[in-house]
Amino acid sequence: MTDWTDPDTFAQALEQVETKEKGNCFEDFADGDVIEHDPGLTLTQFGNEQWMGQTLNHDPAYWRTDAAEARGYDEPPIHPDYLTAATLGITVEDLSEKGGYFLGRTDVRFPEAPVYAGTELHVESEVVNTATSSSRPEYGIVSWRTRGKDAETGDVLCSYERTNMIPRREPVATDGSGAAAAEEEDEPDLPEEFITPDGGYFEDFQAALAKADGENAAVAYRHERGRTQDDVTVAQLPLSTLNTAKQHHNVDVMSDSPSGDIVTYGDVTRSTALGHARSDEQTWREVGFDDESFHTFVAVGDTVYAFTRVLSAEDDASSEQAGTVTFEHIAFNQDDEPVYSGTRTAEIRKRPN
Repeated sequence: MTDWTDPDTFAQALEQVETKEKGNCFEDFADGDVIEHDPGLTLTQFGNEQWMGQTLNHDPAYWRTDAAEARGYDEPPIHPDYLTAATLGITVEDLSEKGGYFLGRTDVRFPEAPVYAGTELHVESEVVNTATSSSRPEYGIVSWRTRGKDAETGDVLCSYERTNMIPRREPVATDGSGAAAAEEEDEPDLPEEFITPDGGYFEDFQAALAKADGENAAVAYRHERGRTQDDVTVAQLPLSTLNTAKQHHNVDVMSDSPSGDIVTYGDVTRSTALGHARSDEQTWREVGFDDESFHTFVAVGDTVYAFTRVLSAEDDASSEQAGTVTFEHIAFNQDDEPVYSGTRTAEIRKRPN
């Protein structure tokens, strides 16, 4: 009788059986396809607080009833970063579990109405573009428009467009015309002066921009806090959003990768950097994000810091108690290497009279 657990016997069996693969290859996507993602996820107070706590997003309106009511909420709502991460996490099994480079995300938007714990999140994605990669014939490029919806009402709670490189089943022949040509690097053209706002209210950002106007100056500053990545942020947080990408939980597979280890979910890196930034401002409401890019991997032991540049401040918002500010945020590591960048539009509280 064959002992299937005998190491030599089992090794032979592993070599002969087929692997039931997860995820989809580039050839499985076609423009216009709509994918209904099966899992779904109920947004919970525990999940919300775990995400916010681990990424240092400590806005009291998302933690305390009195602070939430002062901002017009019935109770502490779901934080937009957790909502975004959960929306993307649910899509990973169908869209990007095969791996490939996350090329960017843009047009991240939320409704003005808050989202509360207990909301059941259902997610769908539409393929908006597929393209051949001339420089990497083993990959194709796919863009999706993803919408996270309230399962009960059908209301869109979070939407965005993201682009990934996706492995092909078979590489395609290319002429290499997509390869980047070597270019001479231009000398950086930095301003002569960097201005830091005096505080975190809307008027502080407005005044700093007025001071920089007409001068060779920029409103830009770095944030003191850093967050070193550990097993919770690298493995637990993505899995709690149903993000099954092997990059975040399979050390065996990742041991031969450039990082040599599992890496942080991009939305954890992003949310951590934004948490640092928000700690130096009086955030009223998140409006949206654009032109997001992830520049290199973040692994266990890396520390995430943040840098902010203020782009504009407009005296217009959903509440008279706030104005709208647009920022550019750059997350960087302990070696001062950028790991994430994106623009963010948020309503910032006006100074109380």
